[in-house]
Amino acid sequence: MQRSLLLAGLLAISFSCTTEKSTEEIIETSMTYSFLVGTYTEDSTQGINQLDFTPSEEKLEIRTIFPGIKSPSFVLANSAGDKVFTLEEIDNVPGGNIISLSRNSDKPSLTKISELPSFGDHPCYLALSPDEKFLTAANYSGGNFSAYKIDEKGNLTHLQTIQHEGSSVNKGRQSAPHVHSTVFSPDGKYLLVADLGTDEVYVYDFDANSPEPLTLNNAYKTTPGDGPRHLVFSQDGKEIMLVQEMTAALEILSFDEGKITPKQRISLIADDYKGAIGAAEVRLSPDGKNIYVSNRGDASSLSVFAKKDDGKYWLIQQTTSGGIMPRNFNLTADGKYLLSAHQASDDIVVFERDLDTGKLTQTDWKVSVHRPVYLFRLGD
Repeated sequence: MQRSLLLAGLLAISFSCTTEKSTEEIIETSMTYSFLVGTYTEDSTQGINQLDFTPSEEKLEIRTIFPGIKSPSFVLANSAGDKVFTLEEIDNVPGGNIISLSRNSDKPSLTKISELPSFGDHPCYLALSPDEKFLTAANYSGGNFSAYKIDEKGNLTHLQTIQHEGSSVNKGRQSAPHVHSTVFSPDGKYLLVADLGTDEVYVYDFDANSPEPLTLNNAYKTTPGDGPRHLVFSQDGKEIMLVQEMTAALEILSFDEGKITPKQRISLIADDYKGAIGAAEVRLSPDGKNIYVSNRGDASSLSVFAKKDDGKYWLIQQTTSGGIMPRNFNLTADGKYLLSAHQASDDIVVFERDLDTGKLTQTDWKVSVHRPVYLFRLGD
């Protein structure tokens, strides 16, 4: 923590000697990073949280800003930060709930705007279209996903629910479809839907002007037993980074006009690894240089990949996540820090990120919170 204390000292000096430090540098040094935190809940005092991290002041604070909601395991906001969308990962008929809220950033606090069913059990993932006028929700147990229209006030209107069919080789976990994520392509023309139960990534055409905007284009079949979970696009939209939950693999895919082609497959575990696995989240660094993937089970690890001159990605670091069951993590917008949320150890741990190499170093900063399972970066 000595480095942080030194930064705080330099910040104080800069106000008396402005010639030694630019205004831009002062702002950067005193920056507060804020995240919405989705959780699994057990009582009415728990719910959606906000985490504020100010390195120069050695502050890592978290507070509940919307209690009384049932297991808001996924939460996101629009780019302005004044509208928030979340879910209740429950299985009440006709499914869990999808909720829109207004956000007051000064307090901070949330106020409910509208609530609709997900039309499928255990919703687990939400996505905003690039124009922020549509929302999609993945229903894990329901094996389907739903699309909603968002009006200017943040009210939701249900447009469409699409049911998947099928199964795969792992009869314990893949006897039925399990939609785990829905991700819009950067240009908004497509919605990619990862289905752990059928071992497929479905590509849907998206037409914002249609009453039912989604139409199946094609489906990419993964290796049987993979269990595709989450995916992220490269900044140019030409590559997909897909994490396979059940085999703990990272798959690099090319994406061209709705067509997926495999490029590279990388294991997150050593050949002689014997413990339980469960790959969870994949993120691209803000500078586009590195891919980060978390692995749960007995591993509780973070893997770091870098793209080399040959166009392939290589593992450059594998480190403990700093807790137990890193279901989710995220990076700050400047790429200087990575925060890892641990479902089983009830904490969020901060890592520093080397801006040149992308490698991570665990810090002493850690905050306790009940079963954190999603981190959404505010201020983008």
